[in-house]
Amino acid sequence: MVSADAIRTAVGILGNGIALALFLSPLPTFVRICKKRSVEEFSAVPYVATLLNCTMWLVYGLPAVHPHSTLVLTINGAGTAIELAYVLLFLVYARGGRQRARVAAMLAAEAAFVVAVALMVLTTLRTHERRSMVVGVLCVVFGTMMYAAPLSVMKLVIQTKSVEYMPLSLSLASFFNGLCWTAYALIRFDLYITIPNALGVMFAVAQLVLYAVYYKSTQRQIADRKRKTAEMAEVVVVKAAAPTVAVDANDDKAGGSGAQ
Repeated sequence: MVSADAIRTAVGILGNGIALALFLSPLPTFVRICKKRSVEEFSAVPYVATLLNCTMWLVYGLPAVHPHSTLVLTINGAGTAIELAYVLLFLVYARGGRQRARVAAMLAAEAAFVVAVALMVLTTLRTHERRSMVVGVLCVVFGTMMYAAPLSVMKLVIQTKSVEYMPLSLSLASFFNGLCWTAYALIRFDLYITIPNALGVMFAVAQLVLYAVYYKSTQRQIADRKRKTAEMAEVVVVKAAAPTVAVDANDDKAGGSGAQ
């Protein structure tokens, strides 16, 4: 008979794969940002929140804090590197100095906070249980923040009736990631992993509902924008051709006068 530990490990490995897909799901968004050399209306908040979440889980998974957490440690190490790359791209392609300064300030504050927590836990708390509890509570708080961060984007979706700036791939990956890690935590109950991931499932479902509601209106808005762009291009072409026509008419008039 398969043991609970074996099942938990298998689910954890699956969770690593899904979480990696979650971390990589914004790639099309950042390819677009790099091509346009602008972050447009995309928000840095979800990526900054995810970076903080990953670094805190990285501390939680350390052998000195919560032993036997290899799967938590590996995926959050990868997530930290990937999310840091995304945030740095926001710094490079920010629309102005004010936006760049805001993202840089959030990044610096996060780094200082994580280092302070790690040093405090490792130097003042003597048992794994206490270290796990302190870091675990913080992980619950920041894990919830990570999953709640897209609420700002969801507000934009409702206001504009467009899901253009809420990638479906990110919402789907968030849903399956939360579902998998919730199952992982329930097999051998871990409260600190259960709470944020269960909330993550609910937030992801809300995003998917919004996507279904506003998908058609988004397509109409995109089509209208393309049509207006094409119409403006035609007007520009007509205006550019008008002086040439006027010059040709004047030449004809001058030629006619000379013939008389």
